[in-house]
Amino acid sequence: MISLFNINHYTIDTTQFSNLLHDKLVDDFVEEFCTYVGAKYGCAINSATNAIFLATEGKNLDVVIPTMIPPVVGNALKLGGNEVRFSDNTNWVGHSYTLHDFGDYKIIDSAQRVDRNQFSEEANDEDLMIFSFYPTKPVGGLDGGIIVSNDKEKINYFKHKSFNGMSFAENNWDREQVSLGWKMYLNSAQAYVALNNLRKLDSKKERLSQIRDKYNSEFGLVNTSDHLYRISVLNRDETRSKLQDEKITTGIHYKCLHQHPLFESKDDEFTNSEIEEMRTLSIPFHEKLSDIDIEEIICKVKDSAKF
Repeated sequence: MISLFNINHYTIDTTQFSNLLHDKLVDDFVEEFCTYVGAKYGCAINSATNAIFLATEGKNLDVVIPTMIPPVVGNALKLGGNEVRFSDNTNWVGHSYTLHDFGDYKIIDSAQRVDRNQFSEEANDEDLMIFSFYPTKPVGGLDGGIIVSNDKEKINYFKHKSFNGMSFAENNWDREQVSLGWKMYLNSAQAYVALNNLRKLDSKKERLSQIRDKYNSEFGLVNTSDHLYRISVLNRDETRSKLQDEKITTGIHYKCLHQHPLFESKDDEFTNSEIEEMRTLSIPFHEKLSDIDIEEIICKVKDSAKF
């Protein structure tokens, strides 16, 4: 079976951690990741979903997000007490987008993209940029996420809130409960896997670029994502079924959120998104694909799909 994503597997010796919940390795990972994206500070979280929650919780925002988006984004925003509305933007998939603009700073959702110097080149000092370490993302891990910024005060607030509202201390036993918070910090095992995959990211991106160029040439597309390779086909479900029979795994990214019961919206039109949802198909796209795999995928897609 040719898989849609590659997930690296690790055997972790937990005796190497002085503290399984928050070893120094977590801080080392945060420092190395921030250096990679060009940010000064970071707060590692146990999921990017919770990072979105922390960044927006209690702010009573009116947030407009693409309707073609993972449901967890809308869920995190609603749990944080915010109003969620939708746009007909389908171009963000596999890239990053502005989740909310406060005027003096922005929250940028980059859960599907990680590039060198991304923060330093595309964000302002006060901005917040959120990344994901979900197993299928560019820096895959045992799930996890991070909020980065050059605003130390904001990052310290997230560190405090994500560590049960406890005070900072060199020794965990010296921490004191000073406010309400959540247990949302990245643990040592998550940091170990994410750090290993971060160190492989440049070589992974190089291989993905080769595969993407081949796909673009064969399918006549200009896809630039390092996370997904999506094609638009008129007979999507039929194509997906035929590829499954050929042992080629595919995916759908994403179903329109405005059609989900929690978010159902009948007052607005999302024509582009609804058409895209019916036609979009993600095909295998990861660094472990062999040249033979790629040729087989291209051949089988062309045999099955009506573009």
